[in-house]
Amino acid sequence: MRLKKFAAAGLAAVLALSMAGCAPAVESCPAAEKETTPETSALAAPVYPEMAQYPDESAYWKKDGSFDDDGFSKVYDAWWADKRARNNLQLPDPDGMQRFLRASTGTMLAQGGGQNLVYSPLNVYMALSMLCECTDGNSRAQILTLLGQSDLASVRAQASALWNANYCADGAVTSVLASSLWLRDGTNYVQSTLDTLAKTYYASTFSGEMGSDDYNKVLQSWLNEQTGGLLQEQASGVSFDPDTILAQATTIYYRAKWSEEFSKSQTSEGTFHAAAGDLTCDFMHRSDSDTYYWGEQFGAIELSLRESGCMKLLLPDEDVSAEALLQDEEAMDFLLGSGDWENSKFLIVNLALPKFDVSSDLDLNESLQALGVTDVFSPADADFSSAIQDADGVYLSRADHAARVAIDEEGVTAAAYTVMMEAGAAEPPDEEIDFTLDRPFVFAITARSGLPLFVGIVNIPG
Repeated sequence: MRLKKFAAAGLAAVLALSMAGCAPAVESCPAAEKETTPETSALAAPVYPEMAQYPDESAYWKKDGSFDDDGFSKVYDAWWADKRARNNLQLPDPDGMQRFLRASTGTMLAQGGGQNLVYSPLNVYMALSMLCECTDGNSRAQILTLLGQSDLASVRAQASALWNANYCADGAVTSVLASSLWLRDGTNYVQSTLDTLAKTYYASTFSGEMGSDDYNKVLQSWLNEQTGGLLQEQASGVSFDPDTILAQATTIYYRAKWSEEFSKSQTSEGTFHAAAGDLTCDFMHRSDSDTYYWGEQFGAIELSLRESGCMKLLLPDEDVSAEALLQDEEAMDFLLGSGDWENSKFLIVNLALPKFDVSSDLDLNESLQALGVTDVFSPADADFSSAIQDADGVYLSRADHAARVAIDEEGVTAAAYTVMMEAGAAEPPDEEIDFTLDRPFVFAITARSGLPLFVGIVNIPG
């Protein structure tokens, strides 16, 4: 895949509920508009909020070669006012979000064994929020605890705020979140729950024959469309088991430019010291005045993204592994926080950053259970009565998370999906420092709010 002239990130999460045995033969969902295949019906499509668009500068150049400053300024001012309002959105419970981030990130990224790892906290949070809507009893209570919330109302408020704070399609930055419900023909669902998922999570709704090629292809096409085709290879392997009862899918697609692009003329080959041995890769170089951060076990910088957030780069000390760094409280404070950092200095940073294309496939079953979400995986204990009438035997059978992040001189391209199936560095010198990421390191792509959209470990630049 040829990288485009922007930074981009996309993520998809798929959640499917399966049961031991056949589904009950009861009245199916109401009829709706048909897709191109008769086996699949599109029941509902969300209406996304409109927002002011960033003006296309080329449209304001006049035939005489002059620029329409007044016309441009009018559209720009409307865009900026809208963007400022969205940037000022606050989470109702930021502490609860921090509890989730700190509990989940290290656990999700502890399965690498020297391989590349990528995780999207935002997407998994939204997928778990939707799962919380579908459960009840102790199943819901365990999810609430992991999400850092006390009740379903607070989950909805938090998820709604997260959605609105991170949704953007204004022509300058693309950060589009999408959700969908995948229903099984002949199953009776709790309509109020489906309505809530549609309203709060902007969920499209489909109905079809679980396990059929047609239904699988519609799902794969939806994932590809929502993630800009960045996960086409991974999405081609996503399918429903014949005993799937309900599926939820959530996606995020993010795109933004580097604030300052790297010069391709400064890219040169260098050696990356991977755990399995040295390898040669292309290193991007840039020297600029920047803020350098440090802790007892790492050094770090932030690369800003135009009209968006940033990419944090954490380099462990030579005797510290990247995986171990994610278990370090101080490193997590920097990685997941958005406030001031005491150990920082503004100086000349001579940056050498390898171009990389990394991906991972994470099995979330064990991770979620290690985080206390256990009942939903048990046919005997799972409670999905909030979504399915006659829900005995329905359980979460599999949870997979795949992600990809690539960077070059112009920006970042990243994508991920989750599939859940149910059947001390010292103080730097005064003026200048060399920051060479030539061994395994940690990164995070953050929103303007500081919320990490993607967190990962680069063990082997691809």
